[in-house]
Amino acid sequence: MVGRAAHLETLAARAATARAGRPQLVVLDGPAGAGKTSLLRAALDGGGPFDGMTVLYGACRAVDSAHGYSGVRALFGPLNPTARRGRAATLLDGAARHALPALAPDLSDTAHGNGFAVMNGLYWLSANLMADRPLVLALDDVHWCDERSLRWLDFLLRRADDMPLLVVLALRTESGPAAGPALTDLVAHHQHLPLRLTALSAPEVGELVRSALPGTEPSASFVAALTSVTGGNPLELQWLLHRLHSAGVRADDAGAERVTEIGGRVIAPAVQEVLDGQPGRVREVARALAVLGPEHPEHLAALAGVSLVQAEEALEILRRAALLQPDRLELLHDVVRTAILSTLGPAALARLRTRAAQLLSDVGRSPEQIAGQLLLLPEADEPWMTSVLSAAAAQAEQRGAPEAAARYLELVLRAAPDDPQARMRLAECLAETDPARSVTLLREALDLADDVRTRATVAVRFGLACLSVQRSPEGARVLTEALDALDTALGPVPEPADQELRTFVESALLIVGADEKSTMPLVRARAARLTPPPGHTPAQRQQLAMLTVLTAMDGRSASQAVRQARRALHSPGVPLGAWSLLPASLVLSLADETGEALAALETVLVDSRRSAAVWTYVLALGTRAFVHLDNGVITHAMADAQTAMELLGDQEWGEGAAMPQTAYAVALTERGEPARAEEVLDTIKRPRLDRFVWEYHWYLMARARARRARGDAQGALDLLRTCGDSLAECGLANPVLAPWWLDAACLLADAGRHAEARATAGHGAALAERWGTRRALGYAALARGAATPGPDGTALLREAAGRLAASPAHADHARALVHLGRALLAEGERREAREHLRDAVALARRCGSLALARQAREILVGAGGRMREITVSPLDMLTGTERTVATLVASGASNREAAESLFVTVRTVELHLTSVYRKLGVTRRADLAAVLDTDVLPAQAPHDAYARPTAPWRG
Repeated sequence: MVGRAAHLETLAARAATARAGRPQLVVLDGPAGAGKTSLLRAALDGGGPFDGMTVLYGACRAVDSAHGYSGVRALFGPLNPTARRGRAATLLDGAARHALPALAPDLSDTAHGNGFAVMNGLYWLSANLMADRPLVLALDDVHWCDERSLRWLDFLLRRADDMPLLVVLALRTESGPAAGPALTDLVAHHQHLPLRLTALSAPEVGELVRSALPGTEPSASFVAALTSVTGGNPLELQWLLHRLHSAGVRADDAGAERVTEIGGRVIAPAVQEVLDGQPGRVREVARALAVLGPEHPEHLAALAGVSLVQAEEALEILRRAALLQPDRLELLHDVVRTAILSTLGPAALARLRTRAAQLLSDVGRSPEQIAGQLLLLPEADEPWMTSVLSAAAAQAEQRGAPEAAARYLELVLRAAPDDPQARMRLAECLAETDPARSVTLLREALDLADDVRTRATVAVRFGLACLSVQRSPEGARVLTEALDALDTALGPVPEPADQELRTFVESALLIVGADEKSTMPLVRARAARLTPPPGHTPAQRQQLAMLTVLTAMDGRSASQAVRQARRALHSPGVPLGAWSLLPASLVLSLADETGEALAALETVLVDSRRSAAVWTYVLALGTRAFVHLDNGVITHAMADAQTAMELLGDQEWGEGAAMPQTAYAVALTERGEPARAEEVLDTIKRPRLDRFVWEYHWYLMARARARRARGDAQGALDLLRTCGDSLAECGLANPVLAPWWLDAACLLADAGRHAEARATAGHGAALAERWGTRRALGYAALARGAATPGPDGTALLREAAGRLAASPAHADHARALVHLGRALLAEGERREAREHLRDAVALARRCGSLALARQAREILVGAGGRMREITVSPLDMLTGTERTVATLVASGASNREAAESLFVTVRTVELHLTSVYRKLGVTRRADLAAVLDTDVLPAQAPHDAYARPTAPWRG
């Protein structure tokens, strides 16, 4: 047919474009029976438009529409990558192993997957396939596709730059899709080619008649009658032609009259007619097949209540009547299935589906397969049904498919509306996709729970869920009430299990209450009354980690905070988790124990890379960026911060983050780019940032330093005072957490407001004496020295330089040397001043603080010293992510390994690496390590002198 031929030519053109490395999405749609499947199968035939490509074809089914990743399994099932034999074994190498939960029909020996990890694993599985040949993913009946499979196709296409990939989706236009918004988003996010299959014209109907009835030349009236009766629908036409041919009707004018006699659409009444003319067992087998789908004949026989022999006879009768596919045990079309089921009333159909579910259970099918039948019932309130639905939800969670799990649990909740556990489970599934409803469900579960222990358990989940929707004060209040109720019920000496529960509640209260300023006093007061636990249990470990942070924030004893942090990191027999490692690393960094802090963060990064826990990875990168900033390693801080920002850009939850942007802005200001720093800070979208304890104060410091660098001293001072007032409101007294007082004292001194500068410096110095670390004492001496003109101030600045030289704060050491050089110049000690300024330039340069190096050089030259201009080296030209990629590759990682480590595509790594080669003037991977370890660089090579890394799918 002309229209179909044109569509095949279009598919061939899109396949050619995909082969060239430009990924394509084609959406083939039309009404039921329009010929979508036949066109797709024609395209998939050998020698067709997809010749020479790896073609994976799958069809979605209504009964599977709620199963997590059922569409993915339909596509990859024939490939059987889970067999782990031959080629299949290598397909799941590396990060692709995380795809297993989506692919495995039986999850008994498969690790639990999180949503991102599974989708990332499927991406790498596809990349492995494309390493051999271009890939076609052809998914039929997408209107029945599960949501998670479509989310993954969107995920794949977003990362498919330069990949030889063609995705073809076939769907029925008039059907409400099971996936809903997921399908809409997929089509909207990508430039797709729509291919619409419309009704056949009269000439095309005539061609179809000649094809179906070889040697026949239909009359014009016969063709016109067929076109009128069927509306040009290919399925209706084929069905009607089969009936007419079986009845001996000729394709002439007389035959046209017979067609007109039939009238209307033909399939539904014809199916009814066929079934009415057959023995009852044929009708029952047809219904069993319509409910179960392609199944073993013995299972169809069992559901139909007939013998196997009778079932096989019935299936042959249905095939001769053209109700079945000629080559497989499957109904001809979904329209036929609907027509068969329409012969049953609602109650009878519900009973048949219930029996089908029981049958699938008896033959050992998975809970997800059984639940597919239960989802189609008006009610699924029998105990065995809710048990199956709960098990199906657990399987969906194991696959990393929270939407599917939520659908099952909605039915469980409907059957048990007064069960708080049902609400808790559903809330947990919705935590990622619908956090607001998750919190609402947990609030309802609290109201339903009448046991103090159950209420305490729900309160912990409710409180932690409140963090994601910025309702921390409400979470803290609920946790406080639960803790008071536990104390009343359990008495002064609880049983060990009750004590562990109580510790969990208390630790959750510390976490939630420390999120916002309004609840920080409550948390500090409670923490002051607690004795740090030994950390022998998970709950104790969580509590100890938070007490460690709160001890550090109190600023009274660095040594005590370090002891607690080390205990949190080294409790024997208790696995290290992010809740212990991240707080402990922050405290160790504040206490100048930088090596231990970085080691703890590296553990988090390694674990999160292994499990593809992106949020934890981003949080650890952001934390490490601030550790690097405190140490004056600006280039590394920029690399971590920018890598985290790029990862955030791909995630729906990315808008809630502020730490990576803040760290990146500080690094940009240090590099002499304060305008860009403010632009980055403007991208922070977290609402009501001023309510939060941690991010807000770092944000204010970053904004103030950018304003000062741009010449707005008063604006910077206002921001710093706001920071100080806010810290006081929270009761945070650690002098190095957000050292606003140091920056403010130096600003005031530069403005000649020495009395104000001394008062501000005195405030900070008192805090620093109490904390007692080398960095803190160096800050105090620097602030007081800057605020004190004359020899006394110079002596303090010498002290500051000495203390900071012995601390990890290398950039601050350089800053103290600049102040000392200026003070010595004011006293006429030009020679010594120049020595300190030269040291400041060299140190600032090594730190990557170009702005400070240029400032020190300007003062040095003004004092009669000689020094070249501070120029940007090729290393300084690298972006943060380029440096991260270069470092990974220099350490021996392949492009693929670097991409897996950073949760990005190989193409992204290639682009960054190409830019690195160009900027550094190197031509080989082997040269990177030497260049990154030294400031002495080889001569700049021509831009075309580097070899571009080869994409893995091109060998």
